[in-house]
Amino acid sequence: MKQSKIEWTELTWNPITGCTKISAGCKFCYAEVMSKRLRAMGVEKYKNGFKLALHENVLSEPYSWKHSKIVFVNSMSDLFQKNVPIEFIQKVFTVMNENPQHVFQVLTKRADLLLQYDQAKLLKWTHNIWMGVSVEDERVKDRIRLLKKTKAKVKFLSCEPLIGPLRKLNLKKIDWVIVGGESGRKPRPMDVDWVLDIKEQCEKEDVAFFFKQWGGTSKKKTGRLLNGKTYDEMPITDNSNKN
Repeated sequence: MKQSKIEWTELTWNPITGCTKISAGCKFCYAEVMSKRLRAMGVEKYKNGFKLALHENVLSEPYSWKHSKIVFVNSMSDLFQKNVPIEFIQKVFTVMNENPQHVFQVLTKRADLLLQYDQAKLLKWTHNIWMGVSVEDERVKDRIRLLKKTKAKVKFLSCEPLIGPLRKLNLKKIDWVIVGGESGRKPRPMDVDWVLDIKEQCEKEDVAFFFKQWGGTSKKKTGRLLNGKTYDEMPITDNSNKN
């Protein structure tokens, strides 16, 4: 467990670390850069760098947290990688099921495997599990369709890094949309019109909209104001199940 600087969460919890690239949004993966840095620092958990690793000893952590938390699950990985055993995924779900006082935010680019496990009834969904998919441009919009077919109670989209427009999104059954630009040494630019269009689509469908950052080589300088405002909307968890 680690306090997070990510604006839309409070803590990160990583029972899995390491991943592989599968789409354009992965090109400048922050988790890959961070894992290499942590390995160089001698952090045991990252001794294998960004290779997939399961951390059974981390599963007990949420039981010890004294107060309710909003938790980003596997900020340094993807729970639904094909090489993660379904038995381990189920262990992660059991921890989330048994700690309803916390909100667990799970984000994946592997919406196909997510849906496969869901339809096979291998996952137990409780209202404190928010399930999201990354949608960086038009080429991966189908992840939204797959997410909506699952029985997840709260569904969200992370449009970060937003590297292209996302027109005519079908936001039915979607509770929350996060938008953010790419950061790092060679970030791809994000057009303000892309952001405004997504915001307008969210307003039209009454979907919570969260603008995370403009990104760039110095995200502190570019900030996170949109039209002079900060957009920090979150899902209304007591009635956000639109199934």
